[in-house]
Formats: sequence, C-alpha cells, structure tokens
Amino acid sequence: MKKRIAAVALSLFAPTTLAAAPTAEEMWAVIQQQQAEIANLKAQLATTDEEIRETAIMAEATAVMVEETVINRTGSMAEHWTERTTIGSYGEMHYNNLDEENDVGSNKKEIDFHRFVVYLGHEFSERTRMFSELELEHSLSGEGKNGEVELEQAYIEHDITDSMSFRAGLFLVPVGILNQTHEPNTFYGVERNNVEKNIIPTTWWEGGVALKGEFAPGWAYETAVASGLKLDAADGEYKIRDGRQKVSEADANDLSYTANLKYTGLAGLEVGATLQYQSDLYQGDYTDSVDALLYTAHVAYRNGPFGLRVLGARWDIDDSINQIKQGADDQEGWYIEPSWEFTRSIGVFARYSEWDNLAGDNGSSDISEWDMGLNYWLDETVVFKVDYQIQDAPEDMKEYTGFNLGVGWSF
Repeated sequence: MKKRIAAVALSLFAPTTLAAAPTAEEMWAVIQQQQAEIANLKAQLATTDEEIRETAIMAEATAVMVEETVINRTGSMAEHWTERTTIGSYGEMHYNNLDEENDVGSNKKEIDFHRFVVYLGHEFSERTRMFSELELEHSLSGEGKNGEVELEQAYIEHDITDSMSFRAGLFLVPVGILNQTHEPNTFYGVERNNVEKNIIPTTWWEGGVALKGEFAPGWAYETAVASGLKLDAADGEYKIRDGRQKVSEADANDLSYTANLKYTGLAGLEVGATLQYQSDLYQGDYTDSVDALLYTAHVAYRNGPFGLRVLGARWDIDDSINQIKQGADDQEGWYIEPSWEFTRSIGVFARYSEWDNLAGDNGSSDISEWDMGLNYWLDETVVFKVDYQIQDAPEDMKEYTGFNLGVGWSF
C-alpha cells in the first residue's frame, strides 16, 4: 500500500519539476547576458573614473589659473604702487667749536645730529600727487629733550593746466633761497646762514592753499593764502622767528598772503622776489593790531666754477610793536656769498652777512658775520664741510667766533 501511494505521488509531481528547470543553453544564455551586463557596468565605471580624473585635472588647472591671476594682479598692483611712490631723505650732523667773545653767554662746543628727514611722495595720477617731509631735529624728541619731530611738508598738488598747479595742505613758504631748497649738499656753510634763519625765517612752513605756475618761458609765480606768524605779547616776543606756529593748532585769526615771482630764463641764473602781508602778528592777543609786510629779493648765479648768492630781506612792522620792544618795527638783513669750484668735488666760499631784529631804533643792535670755508662732495649729493666764522655783535649780545664741521647727504 505504501509503495502505491509513493508511486502516485511521484506521478503527480514529476512532470511539474522537469518543466521548471532551465536547459544548459538557457543557462549559457543567462550567463552570457550577465557577463555582458558586467562588462557594460565595468565600461561605465571606467568612463566615470576617467570623467572624475579629468574633472580633478580641470579643477586643479582652474585653481592654478586663479592663483596665478591673483598673484599677477597683486604683483601688478604692487608694481603700480611702487612705480608711483617715491621715498627720499636728507640729514646733516654738525660739530661746532665756537667761543663766545662778549662773555654774555657760554662757549659752544658740541656735536649735534641736527636734522634727519624722510620724504614720502605718491602720484595718484598724472595730474594729482602728494608730497610730505617728516623731520627729527637734534636726535631726540619729547619732554625735556633737545629736539622735536616736525611735519614740514604734507600737501596735495593738482595740475589745473600744463602750466598751473594748485596746492592744499602744509607747505614751505615760497621765500628766499634756502627756505624751499635746503638739502645740505646744495649750499655752502655748515649751518644755514643767519640772515635767512633770523629774518625770513627759514625753515618756515604754513598750512593753507597755494597757486603756482609759469606765465612765460623762464617766469614762474607762486601765491599762497595760509596761516601766519603769531608772537606772544605776554612773553614780550618781537623776533620774527619766534612767531612760527608750525601749523600745530595754529591760531588763524589773521591769515598771511604771499606772492613770489621768480625768473630762471638764463642758464645758471635765478632772480626771485617775495612779498608777504599779515594783518596782525599777534593774532588779536595784543591791544593793537600789528600788521607786517615782508619783502625779499635774491640773486643766485652760477657760471662754470664761479657762483654768487645775494639776498636781502626786510620786515616793515606796525609801530605799535615798539611798545613791546623798541626798534622791532624794522627787522632786516642781507648777505653776499661768492664761491668757486676748483673741481666737481671741491668748492670754497666766503660770505659776509648782516642782520638786525631791532633795526628800527637808533642804538647798536646789528650783528655782522664773516664766514669762509670749503665743501667736499664725496658724491654728488654727499658732502663734507668745514668753515670758520667771525661775528661782530654789540657788547650786550652773544658773539661767536670759531670753526664748524659738518657732514650731510640727500637722495
């Protein structure tokens, strides 16, 4: 019975099992289809890897290009900035060995690094530029020190036309020979001459606006409206040099008005003149208004080895200043300085000068001085100097006689 049942069961299931099993051909076809699909996937994967690699290469190239662009742009900007920016300097150290002959002061035996100056200029465009000059005097500055840090120039200049420029800021007053050109290699003598120092008074700078230009070949002008001098009546100040405010919170109740004319039409010749007017030297701090008019004239000439400088300057001041100091209404001076260059490296000079800050009185208050000496230019703008000076001053004033040594440069 059991055998019959098994036989029946096999008869029922056997046909069905044989019909579901694939044949060898079918299995081969399936395997080939799967291999084809695998090959296709491999090919797609390889293509994807190549695309990824190419993308990576392109990304790297783009990064390099961007980096090079930034570097080139930065370099170009830096190159552009440096091409339009200038830096310069001048400096001078002095040794003074002077005896005070009238016994109203002490002898002067000292070494002083008198000035160290840094120039900085920049051209914003072909027509607009900035120029500045920062100076350290006497090596040290600060409370109780001998020197000071001074901003002597800082202005914007714009060319209105090819022959006319406008300035605004802090600039040197256009007066005399040394006030605008005072690098040590450009003049004779260790110290700047006393006429331009005590009468003009060099170095003199103010803050305001100026107009300069040329109106004919060889003819130049410069005009300025700027801050002015301020003397302290309470302290009894009357000397022009004491009135420099140096544009440091300068009192501007009374401005100054300057006009300068210069002729350089002949080779080696410069002829200049300046007028300046200020309505009150005390800026309203004195009972009376003390107006003042400065007029100067100079000639600078060079013909081969021969050179000559002549300058005269005079302040015509309101008489009311005499109530502070008798004779101060007239302050004046002049000098003449011939020179001779034996070679391009060695030159000698002699100078006679007179100046008087109390020329309006009848008493003796003028000082005269002889200077003679030698300049040795180690290089065109590097100079060593030696000179000997003899002063003649009233008995109640300091009178210095002796020699001076100096070294200076500019670039």
